[in-house]
Amino acid sequence: MKAIAPGKLILSGEHAVVYGKPAIAMAVDRCAQAVVLPAGGPGDTVAIDLQDLQQMESFTLRALRDLKGRVLKNYRLFLEGQMGIREVLFKPIELFQYAFITILDALHLKVADGVKIQLHSNIPIGCGMGSSAATVLSVLRSIGHYFRVEFRPEWYQAYSLEAENLQHGHASGVDTYISLHGGCARFQEGRAESLPLPRLPLHLVNTGAPAVTTGDCVTRVKEQHGDSRIWDDFEAVTREMEKALLSNNLKDIQSCVRENQRLLGRIGVVPARVGEFVAEVEQQGAAAKVCGAGAVAGDSAGIVMVCAKESPKALCAKYGYSLISVRGEPLGARIV
Repeated sequence: MKAIAPGKLILSGEHAVVYGKPAIAMAVDRCAQAVVLPAGGPGDTVAIDLQDLQQMESFTLRALRDLKGRVLKNYRLFLEGQMGIREVLFKPIELFQYAFITILDALHLKVADGVKIQLHSNIPIGCGMGSSAATVLSVLRSIGHYFRVEFRPEWYQAYSLEAENLQHGHASGVDTYISLHGGCARFQEGRAESLPLPRLPLHLVNTGAPAVTTGDCVTRVKEQHGDSRIWDDFEAVTREMEKALLSNNLKDIQSCVRENQRLLGRIGVVPARVGEFVAEVEQQGAAAKVCGAGAVAGDSAGIVMVCAKESPKALCAKYGYSLISVRGEPLGARIV
């Protein structure tokens, strides 16, 4: 049984969405894929194969439940301020182990024969495109279909968000929603309103995986700007961006992108080198901004969205960045 789920881009409102302000996000045609196969082993054995990382491990259901208990204990310690978010999960594969055992127990499913879950993604990892949410959703969707369960969208949302919190600390839910439903939406305080899928001259630039996690960035920003009025400024830009998108006014869209980038710089998530790249994009009459959590340390900030009619190919070569081609994706997580 094979399921896929798309990645996402935040067009406006990064970080601000955590503070109850709106964000506009769209799904893109980069996907995570999960394939569930009978493993032919003992009934209580689950093998998870992270093909992109060349890691595969097998676990009994008892071991997975022990892991779930340990992870939940760690998350409580994080919420109490006694542990960093990076310490909640020991390694990437634990996120998917947790997702599997959570859906299995919540829906009272029985594993009669061993199963193997193969995971693959062409979404850049750790770069602000919702890779973890898409992968978790592909796992949940494939497992639900494999066991022939009527799997309702609200279950996807709840179980995926629970797993996302373990990695990001306090996930806004926007990654999960967009990957689940596809298309474009304005997202605020757990509620979403669909918007037409934009047709923008977008170019994605991969500046490299940040030296810190999304959870690290969210925590640092909260410490320094949690009570700031800057989130009202983010909201104003997002409202203007929505108007510009609906009217398909490229000049106004670029103006909003530039202002969003300046706000991200003020909260400290734009490394100096990435800021220099964006400044050169602006000198050429275009607009660019960090798309995701950014970074509070190091030189890389994940994906930068460039809104321009001409490709920034030469500028990317100068900085050693790679270009990624994407289109808007109208469909969300699904069986293929």
